[in-house]
Amino acid sequence: MAAAAKNRSVFAVIISIVVVVAVVAVAVLVYMMNKQATAPAEAPTSANGETAAVTINQETGAIEVGSGDQLVTEYIDFICPVCNQAHAAYDETLSDLISNDKITLEIIPTNLLDNYSQGTKYSSRAASAAYCVAENDPDAFYPYMDLLFDNQPAENTEGLSNKELVKLAERAGAKNSTDCINDEKYADFAAEQTNKMPIMPGATGRATPTILVNGEFVSVAPTGFNAENDLVANLD
Repeated sequence: MAAAAKNRSVFAVIISIVVVVAVVAVAVLVYMMNKQATAPAEAPTSANGETAAVTINQETGAIEVGSGDQLVTEYIDFICPVCNQAHAAYDETLSDLISNDKITLEIIPTNLLDNYSQGTKYSSRAASAAYCVAENDPDAFYPYMDLLFDNQPAENTEGLSNKELVKLAERAGAKNSTDCINDEKYADFAAEQTNKMPIMPGATGRATPTILVNGEFVSVAPTGFNAENDLVANLD
């Protein structure tokens, strides 16, 4: 009887140890998962430092084109047809303002419309690809943005494949971005940028494009985008 009682006692101790170990393991797993979930996404950097024509602002995450004192900021989504319309309407004026050192253009790609690509998360992939090119082939970024809009897939389609995104990057002159694009390296960073997108006063939620001049929201007229009215008239 004494031996049996002793065995039961040892068995109970072993069970207790196993339970404690299991609880600790679960606690560690939960801690690591929470830590991973709250950790900031990996951010792109500027390949050529502050002297490059295109840089990535390490504080805001914006892709910056030009070096003028005044800021034009655009939050965009590469599957957003209205963003394409804005790009077409503003492109020539923005290029002139950048060339004349009047403005710094801040482009912030987002994944706001990920649900409009049949589960392929095209917005995330295209935004990541844009960041990849801005980081690794900065001189190719603006031509790449042009090509992404020129070849924009329709909403509610699968969008372009990563292979097609790489081909467009190569057409734009990128030589160092292939692995980054295929790895969708900055998809999580694009999601963070989306969550930081400011909401225009009076709006019910975030929308693309969101356009600001020197930090002030641009209200586009019902007649459509007009570079002189929307941008130039709001510069200091």
